[in-house]
Amino acid sequence: MYFQDDNLIEKATDTVAKLDTTKIIELATTYGTKILGAIAIWIIGSWIIKKLLKVAKGVMAKQNYDESLQKFLVNLLSWVLKIILIVSALGTLGVETTSFAAILAAAGLAIGMALQGSLANFAGGVLLMIFRPIKIGDLIEAQGELGVVKEIEIFTTKILSPTNKEIIIPNAALSNGNITNYSTEGKLRVDLTIGVSYDADIKQTKDVLMKVLTDNPKVLQDPAPSVNVSELADSSVNFAVRPYATVADYWDVYFGTIENCKLALDAAGIEIPYPHSVEIHKE
Repeated sequence: MYFQDDNLIEKATDTVAKLDTTKIIELATTYGTKILGAIAIWIIGSWIIKKLLKVAKGVMAKQNYDESLQKFLVNLLSWVLKIILIVSALGTLGVETTSFAAILAAAGLAIGMALQGSLANFAGGVLLMIFRPIKIGDLIEAQGELGVVKEIEIFTTKILSPTNKEIIIPNAALSNGNITNYSTEGKLRVDLTIGVSYDADIKQTKDVLMKVLTDNPKVLQDPAPSVNVSELADSSVNFAVRPYATVADYWDVYFGTIENCKLALDAAGIEIPYPHSVEIHKE
Protein backbone atom coordinates (compact mmCIF):
# COMPACT_ATOMS: atom_id res chain seq x y z
CA MET A 1 0.00 0.00 0.00
CA TYR A 2 2.76 2.38 0.93
CA PHE A 3 4.74 1.36 -2.18
CA GLN A 4 1.75 2.18 -4.38
CA ASP A 5 1.37 5.56 -2.74
CA ASP A 6 5.07 6.26 -3.18
CA ASN A 7 4.85 5.36 -6.84
CA LEU A 8 1.87 7.61 -7.30
CA ILE A 9 3.67 10.49 -5.60
CA GLU A 10 6.76 9.90 -7.70
CA LYS A 11 4.72 9.80 -10.89
CA ALA A 12 2.88 12.98 -9.91
CA THR A 13 6.15 14.71 -9.14
CA ASP A 14 7.58 13.64 -12.50
CA THR A 15 4.45 14.89 -14.25
CA VAL A 16 4.61 18.26 -12.48
CA ALA A 17 8.33 18.54 -13.27
CA LYS A 18 7.63 17.83 -16.92
CA LEU A 19 4.82 20.38 -16.95
CA ASP A 20 7.04 23.01 -15.29
CA THR A 21 9.83 22.35 -17.77
CA THR A 22 7.43 22.59 -20.68
CA LYS A 23 5.92 25.81 -19.33
CA ILE A 24 9.33 27.29 -18.72
CA ILE A 25 10.38 26.42 -22.27
CA GLU A 26 7.18 27.94 -23.64
CA LEU A 27 7.63 31.08 -21.56
CA ALA A 28 11.28 31.31 -22.53
CA THR A 29 10.39 30.85 -26.18
CA THR A 30 7.58 33.41 -26.01
CA TYR A 31 9.17 36.12 -23.90
CA GLY A 32 12.80 35.42 -24.68
CA THR A 33 12.28 36.53 -28.25
CA LYS A 34 10.50 39.67 -27.05
CA ILE A 35 13.24 40.46 -24.55
CA LEU A 36 15.94 39.97 -27.14
CA GLY A 37 13.97 42.16 -29.54
CA ALA A 38 13.60 44.90 -26.91
CA ILE A 39 17.33 44.75 -26.14
CA ALA A 40 18.15 44.94 -29.85
CA ILE A 41 15.79 47.91 -30.29
CA TRP A 42 17.39 49.68 -27.31
CA ILE A 43 20.96 49.13 -28.55
CA ILE A 44 20.23 50.10 -32.17
CA GLY A 45 17.98 53.00 -31.11
CA SER A 46 20.62 54.37 -28.72
CA TRP A 47 23.19 54.26 -31.53
CA ILE A 48 20.82 56.05 -33.93
CA ILE A 49 19.99 58.70 -31.29
CA LYS A 50 23.70 59.34 -30.73
CA LYS A 51 24.25 59.84 -34.46
CA LEU A 52 21.19 62.10 -34.81
CA LEU A 53 22.32 64.31 -31.92
CA LYS A 54 25.78 64.59 -33.47
CA VAL A 55 24.26 65.66 -36.79
CA ALA A 56 21.98 68.17 -35.04
CA LYS A 57 24.94 69.69 -33.19
CA GLY A 58 26.86 70.04 -36.47
CA VAL A 59 23.94 71.73 -38.24
CA MET A 60 23.36 74.21 -35.41
CA ALA A 61 27.09 74.98 -35.23
CA LYS A 62 27.16 75.75 -38.97
CA GLN A 63 24.09 77.99 -38.61
CA ASN A 64 25.82 79.88 -35.76
CA TYR A 65 23.06 79.18 -33.25
CA ASP A 66 23.52 80.65 -29.81
CA GLU A 67 25.47 78.27 -27.54
CA SER A 68 22.79 78.21 -24.84
CA LEU A 69 20.14 77.49 -27.48
CA GLN A 70 22.26 74.67 -28.92
CA LYS A 71 22.53 72.94 -25.54
CA PHE A 72 18.84 73.36 -24.81
CA LEU A 73 17.68 72.05 -28.21
CA VAL A 74 20.09 69.09 -28.10
CA ASN A 75 18.88 68.12 -24.61
CA LEU A 76 15.25 68.52 -25.66
CA LEU A 77 15.78 66.40 -28.77
CA SER A 78 17.62 63.78 -26.71
CA TRP A 79 14.75 63.43 -24.22
CA VAL A 80 12.11 63.22 -26.97
CA LEU A 81 14.03 60.52 -28.84
CA LYS A 82 14.68 58.54 -25.64
CA ILE A 83 11.00 58.61 -24.71
CA ILE A 84 10.11 57.31 -28.18
CA LEU A 85 12.75 54.59 -27.80
CA ILE A 86 11.44 53.53 -24.36
CA VAL A 87 7.86 53.36 -25.66
CA SER A 88 9.02 51.27 -28.64
CA ALA A 89 10.94 48.86 -26.39
CA LEU A 90 7.96 48.46 -24.03
CA GLY A 91 5.68 47.79 -27.00
CA THR A 92 8.01 45.01 -28.15
CA LEU A 93 7.73 43.39 -24.69
CA GLY A 94 3.96 43.38 -25.04
CA VAL A 95 3.28 46.26 -22.67
CA GLU A 96 0.20 48.27 -23.62
CA THR A 97 1.65 51.65 -24.68
CA THR A 98 -1.61 53.36 -25.66
CA SER A 99 -2.47 54.31 -22.09
CA PHE A 100 1.14 55.30 -21.47
CA ALA A 101 1.08 57.65 -24.48
CA ALA A 102 -2.27 59.05 -23.33
CA ILE A 103 -0.82 59.83 -19.89
CA LEU A 104 2.15 61.62 -21.49
CA ALA A 105 -0.18 63.62 -23.75
CA ALA A 106 -2.40 64.62 -20.82
CA ALA A 107 0.61 65.62 -18.74
CA GLY A 108 2.01 67.65 -21.62
CA LEU A 109 -1.34 69.42 -22.11
CA ALA A 110 -1.62 70.24 -18.40
CA ILE A 111 1.93 71.59 -18.28
CA GLY A 112 1.33 73.60 -21.45
CA MET A 113 -1.81 75.22 -20.04
CA ALA A 114 -0.08 76.05 -16.76
CA LEU A 115 2.97 77.53 -18.45
CA GLN A 116 1.24 79.15 -21.42
CA GLY A 117 2.91 82.55 -21.02
CA SER A 118 6.32 81.07 -20.30
CA LEU A 119 6.09 78.76 -23.32
CA ALA A 120 5.20 81.72 -25.53
CA ASN A 121 8.28 83.56 -24.27
CA PHE A 122 10.37 80.43 -24.78
CA ALA A 123 9.13 80.07 -28.37
CA GLY A 124 9.90 83.76 -28.96
CA GLY A 125 13.42 83.28 -27.59
CA VAL A 126 14.00 80.30 -29.88
CA LEU A 127 12.84 82.34 -32.90
CA LEU A 128 15.11 85.24 -31.97
CA MET A 129 18.11 82.93 -31.62
CA ILE A 130 17.39 81.04 -34.85
CA PHE A 131 16.53 83.91 -37.21
CA ARG A 132 18.78 86.44 -35.39
CA PRO A 133 17.00 89.73 -36.22
CA ILE A 134 19.05 91.21 -33.39
CA LYS A 135 22.31 90.33 -31.69
CA ILE A 136 24.25 91.44 -28.65
CA GLY A 137 25.61 94.97 -29.14
CA ASP A 138 22.89 96.10 -31.59
CA LEU A 139 21.14 99.40 -31.01
CA ILE A 140 17.42 98.67 -31.31
CA GLU A 141 14.04 100.21 -30.66
CA ALA A 142 11.26 97.82 -29.63
CA GLN A 143 8.17 97.87 -27.43
CA GLY A 144 8.62 101.63 -27.01
CA GLU A 145 12.15 101.24 -25.63
CA LEU A 146 15.50 102.28 -27.12
CA GLY A 147 18.76 100.68 -26.10
CA VAL A 148 21.71 98.40 -26.83
CA VAL A 149 21.08 94.66 -26.66
CA LYS A 150 22.90 93.38 -23.59
CA GLU A 151 21.77 89.74 -23.43
CA ILE A 152 19.37 87.42 -25.25
CA GLU A 153 18.04 84.70 -22.94
CA ILE A 154 15.55 81.88 -23.47
CA PHE A 155 12.62 83.80 -21.97
CA THR A 156 13.66 87.48 -21.98
CA THR A 157 15.96 89.96 -23.71
CA LYS A 158 17.88 92.62 -21.80
CA ILE A 159 18.74 95.98 -23.35
CA LEU A 160 20.69 98.90 -21.93
CA SER A 161 19.07 102.33 -22.38
CA PRO A 162 21.04 105.53 -23.18
CA THR A 163 20.53 106.49 -19.52
CA ASN A 164 22.26 103.23 -18.45
CA LYS A 165 19.05 101.54 -17.29
CA GLU A 166 18.57 97.82 -17.85
CA ILE A 167 15.27 97.08 -19.61
CA ILE A 168 13.92 93.51 -19.67
CA ILE A 169 11.53 92.66 -22.53
CA PRO A 170 9.64 89.32 -22.73
CA ASN A 171 10.66 87.45 -25.86
CA ALA A 172 7.05 86.77 -26.89
CA ALA A 173 6.36 90.50 -27.17
CA LEU A 174 9.72 91.16 -28.81
CA SER A 175 9.38 88.46 -31.48
CA ASN A 176 5.77 89.40 -32.31
CA GLY A 177 6.28 93.18 -32.39
CA ASN A 178 8.11 95.66 -34.59
CA ILE A 179 11.87 95.92 -34.11
CA THR A 180 13.93 98.82 -35.44
CA ASN A 181 17.57 97.74 -35.65
CA TYR A 182 19.82 100.76 -36.06
CA SER A 183 22.98 98.65 -36.25
CA THR A 184 22.16 96.40 -39.21
CA GLU A 185 23.67 98.68 -41.89
CA GLY A 186 26.45 99.96 -39.64
CA LYS A 187 25.70 103.61 -40.51
CA LEU A 188 23.15 106.06 -39.14
CA ARG A 189 21.98 109.41 -40.45
CA VAL A 190 21.88 112.25 -37.94
CA ASP A 191 18.85 114.48 -38.58
CA LEU A 192 19.30 118.08 -37.46
CA THR A 193 17.46 121.32 -38.23
CA ILE A 194 19.37 124.60 -38.05
CA GLY A 195 17.47 127.88 -38.45
CA VAL A 196 18.97 131.22 -39.57
CA SER A 197 17.65 134.69 -40.13
CA TYR A 198 15.83 135.67 -43.34
CA ASP A 199 18.56 138.26 -43.82
CA ALA A 200 21.23 135.54 -44.10
CA ASP A 201 22.69 134.58 -47.48
CA ILE A 202 21.50 131.03 -48.30
CA LYS A 203 24.59 129.97 -50.25
CA GLN A 204 26.98 131.29 -47.60
CA THR A 205 24.99 129.54 -44.85
CA LYS A 206 25.07 126.25 -46.75
CA ASP A 207 28.84 126.56 -47.24
CA VAL A 208 29.42 127.30 -43.54
CA LEU A 209 27.27 124.38 -42.39
CA MET A 210 28.80 121.98 -44.93
CA LYS A 211 32.31 122.92 -43.79
CA VAL A 212 31.32 122.02 -40.23
CA LEU A 213 30.38 118.55 -41.45
CA THR A 214 33.41 117.95 -43.65
CA ASP A 215 35.82 119.13 -40.94
CA ASN A 216 34.47 116.60 -38.43
CA PRO A 217 36.52 113.36 -38.69
CA LYS A 218 33.66 111.33 -37.23
CA VAL A 219 31.27 112.36 -39.99
CA LEU A 220 31.29 109.74 -42.76
CA GLN A 221 31.92 110.87 -46.33
CA ASP A 222 30.13 107.84 -47.77
CA PRO A 223 27.21 108.41 -47.81
CA ALA A 224 28.04 112.06 -48.27
CA PRO A 225 26.61 114.60 -45.79
CA SER A 226 24.08 117.12 -47.09
CA VAL A 227 22.75 120.57 -46.23
CA ASN A 228 19.48 121.77 -47.80
CA VAL A 229 16.79 124.37 -47.15
CA SER A 230 13.92 122.44 -45.60
CA GLU A 231 11.43 125.10 -44.53
CA LEU A 232 10.61 128.80 -44.67
CA ALA A 233 9.33 129.11 -41.12
CA ASP A 234 7.66 132.05 -39.39
CA SER A 235 10.88 133.65 -38.20
CA SER A 236 13.68 131.59 -39.73
CA VAL A 237 14.96 129.81 -42.79
CA ASN A 238 15.46 126.22 -41.67
CA PHE A 239 18.23 124.02 -43.04
CA ALA A 240 18.15 120.20 -42.93
CA VAL A 241 21.65 119.19 -41.83
CA ARG A 242 22.21 115.47 -42.53
CA PRO A 243 25.59 113.95 -41.59
CA TYR A 244 26.16 110.17 -41.41
CA ALA A 245 28.02 108.41 -38.61
CA THR A 246 28.77 104.95 -37.30
CA VAL A 247 26.53 103.65 -34.54
CA ALA A 248 29.30 104.16 -31.97
CA ASP A 249 29.87 107.80 -33.05
CA TYR A 250 26.19 108.76 -33.44
CA TRP A 251 25.82 110.86 -30.28
CA ASP A 252 29.26 112.46 -30.65
CA VAL A 253 28.31 113.62 -34.14
CA TYR A 254 24.83 114.69 -33.01
CA PHE A 255 25.91 116.94 -30.16
CA GLY A 256 29.20 118.00 -31.78
CA THR A 257 27.46 119.17 -34.97
CA ILE A 258 24.97 121.30 -33.05
CA GLU A 259 27.73 123.01 -31.09
CA ASN A 260 30.06 123.51 -34.06
CA CYS A 261 27.25 124.90 -36.23
CA LYS A 262 26.50 127.55 -33.63
CA LEU A 263 30.17 128.54 -33.36
CA ALA A 264 30.64 128.60 -37.14
CA LEU A 265 27.53 130.69 -37.76
CA ASP A 266 28.56 133.20 -35.08
CA ALA A 267 32.03 133.46 -36.61
CA ALA A 268 30.51 134.10 -40.05
CA GLY A 269 28.18 136.78 -38.68
CA ILE A 270 25.07 134.79 -39.60
CA GLU A 271 22.25 135.40 -37.15
CA ILE A 272 20.37 132.55 -35.51
CA PRO A 273 16.89 133.96 -34.81
CA TYR A 274 15.29 133.80 -31.42
CA PRO A 275 11.87 134.96 -30.17
CA HIS A 276 11.40 138.75 -30.05
CA SER A 277 8.74 140.72 -28.20
CA VAL A 278 7.51 144.15 -29.32
CA GLU A 279 5.91 146.61 -26.91
CA ILE A 280 3.47 149.18 -28.28
CA HIS A 281 2.63 152.19 -26.11
CA LYS A 282 -0.38 154.37 -26.87
CA GLU A 283 -0.37 158.02 -25.91
